[in-house]
Order: sequence, then structure tokens, then C-alpha cells
Amino acid sequence: MSKPEILMTGPYPDWDLVDLEDRYVVHKLYEAADREAFLDRNGATVRAIATRGELGASADLIGKLPKLEIVSVYGVGYDAVDLAACRARGIRVTNTPDVLTNDVADLGVAMMLCQSRGMIGAERWVQDGSWAAKGLYPLKRRIWGRKAGVLGLGRIGFEVAKRLKGFDMDIAYSDVSAKPYADGMTFIADPVALADYADFLFVTLAASDVTRHIVSSDVIAALGPDGMLINISRASNIDEEALLAALETGLLGSAALDVFEGEPKLNPRFLALDNVLLQPHHASGTIETRKAMGKLVRDNLAAHFAGASLLTAVV
Repeated sequence: MSKPEILMTGPYPDWDLVDLEDRYVVHKLYEAADREAFLDRNGATVRAIATRGELGASADLIGKLPKLEIVSVYGVGYDAVDLAACRARGIRVTNTPDVLTNDVADLGVAMMLCQSRGMIGAERWVQDGSWAAKGLYPLKRRIWGRKAGVLGLGRIGFEVAKRLKGFDMDIAYSDVSAKPYADGMTFIADPVALADYADFLFVTLAASDVTRHIVSSDVIAALGPDGMLINISRASNIDEEALLAALETGLLGSAALDVFEGEPKLNPRFLALDNVLLQPHHASGTIETRKAMGKLVRDNLAAHFAGASLLTAVV
């Protein structure tokens, strides 16, 4: 029996690629010098897409694959996959939830700590001789006992909140409704009101057309000149132009960001700021989690081609 043919939109770690190439005929779109010619040659026989969350699968790409049956996403976010196009043709979609939840939450809290205590600047202070020449590092802000807001109390948001409790923080959250598992947390439905409450606002909700720019200029203004915005979700959840303007003018105190519009080519205005911590979209970037994510992608593909139930179906 011939191997099913799959299309990879971006590279996976070698440990995943070895297994995929053993099971399937793998077409690597990301290596093609001419994507359109590549799809013209190979698209007619592709039955699956193996993609990454930020790459997704557009309606245009899906339309060039007449035998496509499944899109398997390496990541929890699937907002870059055209779900309407998939539903119209009965194409299945899977993602990799749960396995990356704790690592993403860890990085979000680490970003808060790093930015609030000025740890990047403090290391430079030691290395460039400023400690010896100028004395003590400028004072920063504490974490413990302050107020945190969590915008989106799903899997990741809940794990962030659990960690914040260890710092004796007062925690509030916003979601479509109050959650029965949110013991000891205050429900604030309106994101503007949540930002007004919080010293630290974590953005942890899934991205969709509904949540696009949910962190608006009004939310940013409510967080204020002493507030910090931490985004470990999707760039589209934040009005990036409003965020940049607020950071540049001091309307917002600081930000810690793992995601950006147009990444990895982020807006160069971010690079001129000293009140933002920039991270390269690596919240799930541990060996353990990336191996678990890859296995879930492969297991979903294997289940589909075996006619079994998908492990983590989105569509």
C-alpha cells in the first residue's frame, strides 16, 4: 500500500520529521523556491497538512489541495486555519492542547517577574561595570500582594492564576461567563474594568474574529502608567498600534510580549523601547513539551488514516 502524502508548511524538530517521513510521503512547502509551482506539482495528491499554529492553512492553500482530508496543527492556536473552508469540504482539523499549557503559563509568570524586577537591565548593570562604577541598580516594583487580571480563564489562564496565588496576589479574571473552578478569584466581565482593577494584565484567551483587538486602546489606558501587559496568547488579541503608542508615551507602564503581528519581523518601534520585554514566541519552547506536541500531531494523523477517532479534534 502506498504511503499517504502530507504537506508540511513549516519545519518541525528532527525527532518528529524522522517519524513522519517513515510513515508518509512528506512534501516540504517551506523549502520550495516557487510555492505555486510546488503546489501545482504535488497538491493533487496531498491528503493532509501538518502545520504550525502561527502558519495555519489559508483558504487559498486549502483550495489547491483537492484531496485534502485533515489539517493537523502543531500548537494550541488554530486561528490561522480557515475553519470555514475546512467545514465546507468536510476537512478535519486538530490541534495540540493541554500538553503545552503549563510551559506557557510558566513563561508568562517568568516574563512578569523578569520585567517587573528589571532583570535584563540588572544583568547588563553587572556586566558593563555599572554596578562597580555607579553603585546600586535602580529600584523596581514588587510582585507579591499586588493585583493580577487574567483575560481568558481557559486552560492556560487557569494555570497562570494558580501560579500567581503563590505570590499572594489578588486575582480577577474576565471570560464569557463566570467559571465554577475559579475559587478565590473575582469575575469581572468587562475587559476595561478588569484592566482598571489590575496591576498586571495577562492575555491568555484563544484568538478569533470575536477577540481581535479585545485589548483595545481603552483597555490599555485603563491598565495605566503603572500597569503591565503580558501577552502569551496571540498578537491579534491586542491592538498593536495602540499598544506601541501607549508604551512610547508612558500611557502604559510596561509590557512583556511573546507574540507580535508579522512575526518574526516585528514592528521596529518595539526595539526602541526600554519598557517592553520581547520574547521570540517560545512559550511552549521546552524539549519535553515540543516532543509531546509532535507526538500528538503524529497520533492525530495516524488515527485519521486508520479510520479511528481523532484525539484532539477542532473540526
